[in-house]
Amino acid sequence: MGVPDSRPIDVGRIDYTNTWPLFHYVPDETEDYRIVRRVPSGLNRMLQEGKLAVSAVSSFIYGMDPQSYALLPGLSVGTVGRVRSLLLFLKKPLREALRGKIALTDTSATTINLLKIILALRYDGNPEYTVMQPDLEAMLEENDAALLIGDSAIRASWTDHGLEVMDLGQEWHEWTGLGMTYAVVAARRDALASRPEEVLHLHRDLLDSRRRSVADPEPLVQRAAALIGGSPAYWREYFSAIRYDFGPELREGLELYYRYAHQLGLIGEPASLAFIDPQLSTGR
Repeated sequence: MGVPDSRPIDVGRIDYTNTWPLFHYVPDETEDYRIVRRVPSGLNRMLQEGKLAVSAVSSFIYGMDPQSYALLPGLSVGTVGRVRSLLLFLKKPLREALRGKIALTDTSATTINLLKIILALRYDGNPEYTVMQPDLEAMLEENDAALLIGDSAIRASWTDHGLEVMDLGQEWHEWTGLGMTYAVVAARRDALASRPEEVLHLHRDLLDSRRRSVADPEPLVQRAAALIGGSPAYWREYFSAIRYDFGPELREGLELYYRYAHQLGLIGEPASLAFIDPQLSTGR
């Protein structure tokens, strides 16, 4: 019989402001877990490769292989309407971009495929896509539109560039009437089986951080204004619009997203949402 693993499990934190409320009051390291910060695409790969036990990841990654993961309930990054940080910047009118060339950020998975779903199924578009680093000016040199997410999208939205801007959260809600979940917190099933107490400790801390942050977002507002820029009023509105609780509108919207992704051949089967049992305990 092997010696139980006593090392902290590695946990991925998306390095964008929109996930701050989930992690703001979570310690960087405890005896049970330690936090690893990356952009979504980096965490997606690490979770898939087993380098992380649990991570906030692009919702699309769960949909690709739901049998390998279980979701932590009550935790999400989503909106019912405008999101302000998932933006398509259009150099040409949308009707031209639908048959033109669009540059996609290399930092995302959910948003890239959300854009493909919206343009194909809502607007009957079939553009040529290319993946690039998130630099708006460089992306638009040879493309008709550029997709940015996270803090780079926010900063670009403050620039007087004269571009038309499509908010994908708003587009999705106007089209479907539902919310959209951009990121989830997923645990590998093998890690859940071998280290359940550590996962449950993390889950409790994330839920506590979410509750405290939503109840009083002012510390996050002031930190974002100092680190990213913009006014406190902007950040108050920004954080208040994001849903972190994975409520029914977000779950229903995500399941529809998976059905559309399957329809377009982006995932093998429409994924159903499976959650960990928060009462699970080994009696440690």
